[in-house]
Amino acid sequence: MLEVLSVTFPFFALVLAGYAAAVRRMLPIEAIPGLNTFVLYFALPCMLFRFGASTPLDKLLDAPLFLTYLGCALMLLAFSLAFSLNRRIRWNDGSFGALVAVFPNTGFMGVPLLVALLGASAAGPAIVTLTIDLVIITSLCIALSRLDSAGSHGAGVAARNALKGMLVNPMPWAIGCGALTSGLQLQWPEPALKTVGLLADAASPAALFTLGAVLARSTLRHHAALQADPAHQRPPWTDHGKVVAIKLLLHPILVLVVGTAVIALGWGLDPYALYVAVLVAALPSASNVVMLAERFGADSGRIARIVLETTALSFLTFSAAVAWLK
Repeated sequence: MLEVLSVTFPFFALVLAGYAAAVRRMLPIEAIPGLNTFVLYFALPCMLFRFGASTPLDKLLDAPLFLTYLGCALMLLAFSLAFSLNRRIRWNDGSFGALVAVFPNTGFMGVPLLVALLGASAAGPAIVTLTIDLVIITSLCIALSRLDSAGSHGAGVAARNALKGMLVNPMPWAIGCGALTSGLQLQWPEPALKTVGLLADAASPAALFTLGAVLARSTLRHHAALQADPAHQRPPWTDHGKVVAIKLLLHPILVLVVGTAVIALGWGLDPYALYVAVLVAALPSASNVVMLAERFGADSGRIARIVLETTALSFLTFSAAVAWLK
């Protein structure tokens, strides 16, 4: 366990550093969108491209892993919705709550952390899961979130918005370009590769520090709301606490159980790929869901609390999962 913590601690320490910098106003809140832009549009795409380009194409096109992880994600999504919807939480809030229960923080934290723990071979399975969450699960949840509306603002419009959002998201394109480079064995000019390498090397520390700053911003906004309206109260803990439990406990257990059954049936799932997928599922919730919730008018405060709590608790739960599975 101490060996695992020695690897995971620096990653969570960077998140804490970003959180402290924003709370203490060493990092202006107004600067956080700029950090997000650097991470999302420059550093992370270069990191994903480099991993994709250096991973054999058959590892990026792993159909048994793809179908297993997708099936688990859809089951967990349906369960989270059924478990969350009530008089306070309708389709809009429920859909983004389900998304934050299903979507791990694979981009900002998962890929660099798993590579540090397991080596470069972990990048392939992690990228497969990230593609599913970015392209399929996110688009589906955005479409479901519009079911509260009617007419021209219904699910059809949301589906088009989801498709548009997917097309302008640089991460799927980076993964696709990396896979194309790997499959065709393309050789890029050395200066271009060095530029990509510099940005890729910056991705992990910048992403983790930015994640902490984003979580701090949600805390500061809540405090500002309390000062503006002393009567403002948080909703019951059960509204978000059960999503935290689903993300950190049920998600990895479901992937492990279903994946073990797939292996036992002889359907071609690689045990190592399943190992990586279970650890991906044990990661905290993705922070970009907070921004999506804000864009579509959902309760972003609830989503931010889920991300914050899963990130804090996963220092122990994720480390325990690594130690137990190892």
